Amino acid sequence: MTLFDLTGRVALVTGGNGGIGLGMAKGMADAGASVMVAGRNKEKSAAAAKACGAKAASVEVDVTKADEVEAMVKATVDRFGAIDILVINAGINIRKPAHEASFEEWHAVLSANLDAAFLTAKAAYPALKTSGRGKVITTGSMTSLFGAAFAPAYSASKGGIVQFTRSIAAAWAPDNIQCNAILPGWIDTDLTRQARKDVPGLNERVLARTPAGRWGSGEDFAGIAVFLASSASDFVTGTAIPVDGGYSSTI
Repeated sequence: MTLFDLTGRVALVTGGNGGIGLGMAKGMADAGASVMVAGRNKEKSAAAAKACGAKAASVEVDVTKADEVEAMVKATVDRFGAIDILVINAGINIRKPAHEASFEEWHAVLSANLDAAFLTAKAAYPALKTSGRGKVITTGSMTSLFGAAFAPAYSASKGGIVQFTRSIAAAWAPDNIQCNAILPGWIDTDLTRQARKDVPGLNERVLARTPAGRWGSGEDFAGIAVFLASSASDFVTGTAIPVDGGYSSTI
């Protein structure tokens, strides 16, 4: 089990103050990592860090702003001395079909989900390279695999996340940095609770199609995060792993 031991490693998790991000942060903390929880809501991030234990801290950041992303990375290195694990998880969704969405709404989603991933990965790269055992985990979506009529910008951004992850996996392999994406299905989070209000019948359709027979939870991401952050995944890079209770494997 030492393959999964994260003692002595430092993880930076964007969007780590709730849902999937918090599930990953807590999982890595439980495996021994020091964790920096990054998010826009200062109080929520502080509470999440407290939930991750004594070796966790938080930082306020807007990941669409390059200067704040640089400051987030610096704050993490200043606090913990390194960044060994980067989790790029922050994101938003605006549920409107393409013919109803404005360009400003389209751009807001692409900026928060895809531009921010580039800014975060680029800023953290020097620390990951210095680590000598860097790991990057990005959060895609089942919509990385297929479209969602009510979320074209989200689908486009999450498809882009997978290709971006593969690109940095190839570029950074010589630095012993492994980069992989997770593809969440229907997970019980603040975003999807709103979706169930916005999309009539969504809950019933999700349950009918998901072989596991339930919505996922943030806790379902603890294990995959530990695996992809640990030495157990040292020869795994450029992949996109569904975590969806079988939703994407059925029709």
